[in-house]
Amino acid sequence: MARHLITSALPYINGIKHLGNMVGSMLPADVYSRYLRQRGHDVLYICATDEHGTPAELAAKEQGLPVDEFCASAHDAQKAVYDGFALAFDYFGRSSSQQNVEITQHFARKLNENGFIEERAIRQVYSPADGRFLPDRYVEGTCPHCGYDKARGDQCENCTRVLDPTDLIEPRSAISGSTDLEVRETKHLFLLQSKLQHEVEEWVARHEEEWPQLAASIARKWLNEGLHDRAITRDLDWGVPVPADTWPDLAAEGKVFYVWFDAPIEYIGATKEWADQDPENRDWKSWWYDADDTVRYTEFMAKDNVPFHTVMFPATELGVREPWKKVDYVKAFNWLTYYGGKFSTSQKRGVFTDQALDILPADYWRYFLIANAPESDDSSFTWEHFTATVNKDLADTLGNFVNRVLSFSKKRFGEAVPAGGEPGEAETRLGTEIATLLAEYEAQMEALQFRKAAAALRALWSAGNSYLEEKAPWLEIKTDKDGAALTLRTAMNLIHLYAVVSEPFIPGTAAAMRQAFSLEEDTATWITPDEARALTTVAAGTPFTVPPVLFAKLTDDDLDAYKERFGGEPQPA
Repeated sequence: MARHLITSALPYINGIKHLGNMVGSMLPADVYSRYLRQRGHDVLYICATDEHGTPAELAAKEQGLPVDEFCASAHDAQKAVYDGFALAFDYFGRSSSQQNVEITQHFARKLNENGFIEERAIRQVYSPADGRFLPDRYVEGTCPHCGYDKARGDQCENCTRVLDPTDLIEPRSAISGSTDLEVRETKHLFLLQSKLQHEVEEWVARHEEEWPQLAASIARKWLNEGLHDRAITRDLDWGVPVPADTWPDLAAEGKVFYVWFDAPIEYIGATKEWADQDPENRDWKSWWYDADDTVRYTEFMAKDNVPFHTVMFPATELGVREPWKKVDYVKAFNWLTYYGGKFSTSQKRGVFTDQALDILPADYWRYFLIANAPESDDSSFTWEHFTATVNKDLADTLGNFVNRVLSFSKKRFGEAVPAGGEPGEAETRLGTEIATLLAEYEAQMEALQFRKAAAALRALWSAGNSYLEEKAPWLEIKTDKDGAALTLRTAMNLIHLYAVVSEPFIPGTAAAMRQAFSLEEDTATWITPDEARALTTVAAGTPFTVPPVLFAKLTDDDLDAYKERFGGEPQPA
């Protein structure tokens, strides 16, 4: 079995993320990781909070906290939400860790030794009142394009135009509010990506045919436009320090590495954090160093992160001239919108992940999001679509099947799986259909086509309902008790099969279905199509219990309450 390294885009530290962030990175990575583990593969799923950069300092300032305390608290808050969503990270680290500091500094030194870092003088905004140079986001003012008076020095949030701090009208310091700003010369480190363009192009060319069209097209667009040398340092108090042994002057000025430089390196840093917890049994380098022939590396991210992971980070890894593992497959996602518009905290529009868990258990969200993942295009979250999906797929097709089979069997045959007669034509046809659908499900999961995998899973559930309607054991028992027992035993084997193959999507519900049967080995080990065809895993005489309702149906009153709380379809202007 292969070794699979899986990472998802690092969630930024300043605030709980919305559902779009969840479905665009961490959740599909978790679904895929769970599937691979069930198939017997050696899997390492790594993620972390992205903690450096201007927004972290500004968020800490807003809360009146030292930035390290703010980040520690925010990390714990995010981790609690991800635990609530049952994201089974092998390790969820922090980009501010000492491990990431050391590895980032190592990368910078190696890039410098190999001639890919250059110290350059640039002109930058300086605030005498604050006694410091101001990074782009520390400068605020009025956008010259739309007149928005809280535009940042890098981009206007209102009209989305990219800006330079000197473009702003009446610029002011985001720290002190001072308008007494100057433009002074200062020095920064630049990564000479232009010198690595050809190597990156060759590397992308070896992979892009395998990648999804979205990831490949974004990478190719950036390469066609040409790679530009980029500043990789900033004037911040919080970040990976520029090492004094290599750049003493810049270190003395308090320069730190820019967040886009150190954040991808945290995938390696977090793996070392994981290994350092049990160094006798965990070898972080075997996953990252000289691992091309032993590890398959898959990354999950929304489309805005694709350039960093298909061009910029590979350029960094190539430039260090060491055999660091580079990504094999980039699973990129489009946007999940809220009624066609942006999720917005300030405008109270959209569902954020902590609020989602306050309303309903994680499996409701996990299934809906993956079944409607924005793979080929942007997709829109609406409460109408959500409630319809929950009611039809989860409550009616799966939940009702489980409840009526077990409840009826308990009532008519007691609390053990009934024996009944030998399988007949209906069971043979069912076995063939189940094997075919399960093979389709496996194929779509292997291809990382999550919406198609969800459709195949839904078809598996539907097949059980069709079989039950065909055999109608509630009528069959009146004339053929053994036949009804066979029907129920077959249906119970379907329930157990559903428990196993649904685990990547709805792990909590899958566990409840598995635990309904008193099996000697209650595991989620995968059942192959050939094994599923027989439908004999749960033998006659196996004790069972009827679990509580797996999925409650959502009412019109629920729908109205959700729309009132979170906003519904935007009103026309």
